Amino acid sequence: MFKKIIITLLLAISIIPANANAYSDRIIAGGENIGISLNSKGVLIVGTYEVNGQNLADKAGLKTGDIIQSINGQTVENIEDMASKINDSASSPIKIKFLRNDKEKETTLELYKDENDVYKTGLYVKDSVTGIGTLTFIDPETKKFGALGHEIEEQTTRKILEIKDGKIFETTVTGIIPSTDGSPGEKKAEYDPKNVEGNVDENTTQGIFGTYTDDIQNRKTYKVAKPKEVKTGDAKILTVLDDDNIKEYSIKINEINDLKSKNKNFIFEITDNELKDKTGGIIQGMSGSPIIQGDYIVGAVTHVVVDNPLKGYGIFITNMLEEAEI
Repeated sequence: MFKKIIITLLLAISIIPANANAYSDRIIAGGENIGISLNSKGVLIVGTYEVNGQNLADKAGLKTGDIIQSINGQTVENIEDMASKINDSASSPIKIKFLRNDKEKETTLELYKDENDVYKTGLYVKDSVTGIGTLTFIDPETKKFGALGHEIEEQTTRKILEIKDGKIFETTVTGIIPSTDGSPGEKKAEYDPKNVEGNVDENTTQGIFGTYTDDIQNRKTYKVAKPKEVKTGDAKILTVLDDDNIKEYSIKINEINDLKSKNKNFIFEITDNELKDKTGGIIQGMSGSPIIQGDYIVGAVTHVVVDNPLKGYGIFITNMLEEAEI
C-alpha cells in the first residue's frame, strides 16, 4: 500500500512541465504608433484653489493625488458624474470618500455657492489622460497586447494612474521634434477616436496591456527571447517616423545592466544614420518600439538617457509578457 502511494505521487509530479511559460513562444512584433486614452478609477485631484478667500480643500484635508470615489454615498465615475452629484445634493457640506496611497478615507467638504448659484469646490480634478506611444507585441493566440514598456503617470502628481479602462487608436505621425542633449524630442501624431485598435485594462510599470481588436492576419511572428538569450551587439527597433509606415532601424545593445529591474534591463545606442538624422536619438512616442535580434523579439525601448539621446534603456520582452499574464 505504501509503495503504491509513493508511485502515484511520483507519476503525478512528473507530468508537470519543468519550465512552463504563461506566454506564447512566438508573438507578433508591433512597431505601429498608437494613440492612448485612459480613464481613471474615480476622479483624481490634481490641484486646489481658493474660493472666497478660503482653501476649502485644505479645511477638508484633501490633497493633490487623492482619488474621489463617492459623494454622499454615491459612486463617482467621472467629472461629469461628480458635478451632477454635487448639484443634486443641494446642501453643504458634502461627504466624500477618497483613496490616498491605496487607503480609503472619508471627509466632509464645504461648498461655496456663487452669485450664479453654481457650487465651487476649490478642487482641480481630472478623470482621464491621453498620449501617444508604440505598440510592442500582440499574442496571436489570445490577441492580448502590450505597449510602452513603462507606466503612464498623471503629469501633475507624477504618480502612476490607476485606471478603470482605456483604448488605443490607429494614428498618423505628422512630424518629429528632434532630441538634443538634455532635451528629449517627440513624435507629433493625430488620431481619430473612431479608429479603435484595442481596449486597455492594465497600466503598470512594465507597460499598458489589454486586448487587440483589429485584424492581425498576415502579421509576422518572432520567437520570444529569454533574458539569457539577449546578447550585446547588433539589433533593430521597429517604429514609425512618418505617417503609419513601420520601419527597421539599427541599434547596438551595449550592456545587459540589470536583470531585476522592472523596465531598465539593458542599455543600447542608436547606430542607424537615417534615425539619427530624423530624430537626433530616442524621442517621446518611441517607448514600446520592439527590439529584434535575428528571429527573436528581445524587448522594447523604454527610456532615453537625457544627456545623451542616442542612448536608451530597454525592457526584456519576458517582463512585459509576464505582467500581461498571457
